[in-house]
Amino acid sequence: MVIGEKFYEKRKNNYLNLVKRQNRAISIMSTVRLIIFFVGIILTGFLYTKKYIYLSISSFLCFLILFVFVVVIHGKIKRNRNYSLVLSKINDNCIKRFNSKWKNFIDDGEEFIDIDHNYSFDLDIFGRGSLFQWINTANTYVGRRKLRDSLSSCLKNVEEIEKRQEAIKELSKKLKWRQRFEAEGKIINEEINDPSPMIKLAKNRNSIYTNKYLVLIFKVLPAITISMIILYFVTNSVSRSIPLLLIVFQFFLLIPKASQRFKSLGVVYEFKNSIKIYDKMIKLIEKEKFHSAYLIELKSKLINDKYKASEQIKKLVKLCDVISDRRNSMYIIINTLLLLDYQYMFELEKWKEKCGGSLQKWINTIGQFEELSSLSIINYDHPKWCIPRIVENDLVFQARNMAHPLLGEKGVCNNLIIKKPYNVALITGSNMSGKSTLLRTSGINLVLAYSGAAVFADSFYCSIMKVYTCMRVSDNLEKNISSFYAELLKIKNIVKASKEKRKIFFLLDEIFKGTNSLDRHTGAKVLINSLSKEKTLGLVSTHDLELGALEKESNNKIRNYHFREYYKDNKIYFDYKLQRGISKTRNALYLMKMAGIEIENYVQK
Repeated sequence: MVIGEKFYEKRKNNYLNLVKRQNRAISIMSTVRLIIFFVGIILTGFLYTKKYIYLSISSFLCFLILFVFVVVIHGKIKRNRNYSLVLSKINDNCIKRFNSKWKNFIDDGEEFIDIDHNYSFDLDIFGRGSLFQWINTANTYVGRRKLRDSLSSCLKNVEEIEKRQEAIKELSKKLKWRQRFEAEGKIINEEINDPSPMIKLAKNRNSIYTNKYLVLIFKVLPAITISMIILYFVTNSVSRSIPLLLIVFQFFLLIPKASQRFKSLGVVYEFKNSIKIYDKMIKLIEKEKFHSAYLIELKSKLINDKYKASEQIKKLVKLCDVISDRRNSMYIIINTLLLLDYQYMFELEKWKEKCGGSLQKWINTIGQFEELSSLSIINYDHPKWCIPRIVENDLVFQARNMAHPLLGEKGVCNNLIIKKPYNVALITGSNMSGKSTLLRTSGINLVLAYSGAAVFADSFYCSIMKVYTCMRVSDNLEKNISSFYAELLKIKNIVKASKEKRKIFFLLDEIFKGTNSLDRHTGAKVLINSLSKEKTLGLVSTHDLELGALEKESNNKIRNYHFREYYKDNKIYFDYKLQRGISKTRNALYLMKMAGIEIENYVQK
């Protein structure tokens, strides 16, 4: 058991112990509520039967206030208990990352899988067993998509990557804050929907409900109606027809544009829980002190000279709470008397006028903090991993003791250098020796490097390049495309990018395997030679040992590497260590024999 796992185990147990104490407190408060209720009813009734009217009323009010106070405390303890449960679950997930059980995490980003993407499908960025599933702690709709974007698109300049590195490094040290931030996103156990409808509503203005004369009329009119009703019941000075006419008049006032109001207020109600979550998360960001320029800049988007985002979101939360009363069965009566739909629209428009245009910026800021917090898990859990050095002008990929981050302790480290005078590493080796894994190791570490996170290596030095892969290809029956043609389409994109003089990093795994050996050899030779002459770096894996001759033919622009296997006690073993030169061994026939295929007689013939 590693130190990090012990640390998380301790935190998890602390929260579970806290949950036990909170459950006991909840049980006690439930009993106290019951006692207060029955004692209050009995005492009040006893005093009333003894004709102590004022004492009876005083008793009822005292016990009512006491009951409400206990209910509030009881609710607060229950909320804290739920919060503790979420925090224990978060630490349990951290333990699972160390135990390689993270593949059971529910959110694997499956909806982000794109088989036509330049690299994400081949490098297991999304889906089961993916990079996203491993590190994602984002709970909001925007946060998950921010993480998707950072893992599926390369940032364009060194300065931005370095700012992100600094921000992620700082967040990695703020474990307690990160876990509280994540807990706020999880505390309401439901999916946080796409905020686009709410953002659209916040941006759109409706001048009808900001007209000061209309606002005045619709605030005064209900006051007059209520006054007439009271006067009718209390005195004989008001005819019954006056309050009735006023009520009917107000009822008809609710009809014009009723569907528009219903839709607008319905959107606010629909996002009530999401807005409450945003409120809590924004408060955490505003209260925390950050030092890195990137985080300070993000935080500044929540605060300006006029107001804080938390103050305005709090007002929206209160508005959401009162709007939720529209689901009450008595609402139609109260709405008719007080014209509540109009009152809510007046308040909503007042809020939109002041800060409605900022809502999208606030939600995006929350999402960016979630994205950076997810990436910072890597830095915190793996302090020995290195922060990459990114360069703008050179064309280089250089890693020392690099391994695949998703393999954890099982990963085998290798050194890999691709830079002038050569720019293509040709990897040969037998089946299952580690060729494809090396390609994916290089690619996924490059993706992490561009996101600003740590990579699984002792040192990592690379330039800004667009990543292209051609590794997993299969038939597409829906588009009537064969695996060979699908492979050609991917390779076409790589060639096109290289011709446009872009800096690219390519990974080609067993190219042209869908055709005959002669065409495969010729096609691979032409393609590799072509890519070696452009502004590119890359790795090519192949079983075609004859391609090893390209090293001499290309004036050392292509360099040979290989993986090897060894046999012991009639069993095959692999060390997964990258070696210089062409592979000298083959194991296909041996593996066929292990699979039960009788080949001896055929080979002898």
